[in-house]
Amino acid sequence: MSLRRTRIIGWTLAVLAIAAFVSLGQWQLSRMSQKQTMLDAVAATLAARTPVPLAAAGDAGRARDYDWSAGRGRFVDRPAFVLDNQIQAGMPGLRVYRLFAPDDAPPLLVDLGWTPLVDRVTRLPDAAIVRGDGLLGRELALRGLLAPPPSPGLALGPALAPGDAVLMTRIDLAALAADTGLPALPPRVLRLDPALDIGYLRDLDVLPNTLTPDKHLGYAVQWFGLALAVLVIALVLTFRTRRR
Repeated sequence: MSLRRTRIIGWTLAVLAIAAFVSLGQWQLSRMSQKQTMLDAVAATLAARTPVPLAAAGDAGRARDYDWSAGRGRFVDRPAFVLDNQIQAGMPGLRVYRLFAPDDAPPLLVDLGWTPLVDRVTRLPDAAIVRGDGLLGRELALRGLLAPPPSPGLALGPALAPGDAVLMTRIDLAALAADTGLPALPPRVLRLDPALDIGYLRDLDVLPNTLTPDKHLGYAVQWFGLALAVLVIALVLTFRTRRR
């Protein structure tokens, strides 16, 4: 193979690698910007805490937005929905959801917080949590953050496993609506104010178990660094072959 052809192949591969690394770096910067914008919006919402009605959960135009919300109603008398494989401080557990029927709006899904596993075989929380002891049969005033449900990630297998409680591998609102006999569920869930004296361990962190903007920036720097390293190596090899 001639030296000229070797250089062409080498630089073609180098340019392709540089383009791929730069593209990955730009994607990480884009994710950083998106998540920072989201965190800023949540911070502003939590700082103001100007409540909108719970009916706002059904506003499709704000399905990816965040609002502070409050209202009265009752939890629907049915078993809990529990989201599997939820990590809290390094411990495996479940996130508990229940349907709440506001006085003036269709039912919506309410995030009651995290609870540890008590049975690794059934993957269900304590029976009292499944039944909703202390929550059902009385009118309650709720408040919290209307937010998109957790990202489903890679959807493998069925979303729901019916039983004493509905065990969820991911939150699929269409599947939940079908399970409850409702035509649809609002696109946002209510994440309860941690100050409320109901539910379980919770916070209003909107980036649990995922990368923060700083992490995305760090990965972007690494990808750009790899692109620069490939360019430097290609230049060095080209310069050396010319001197021979």
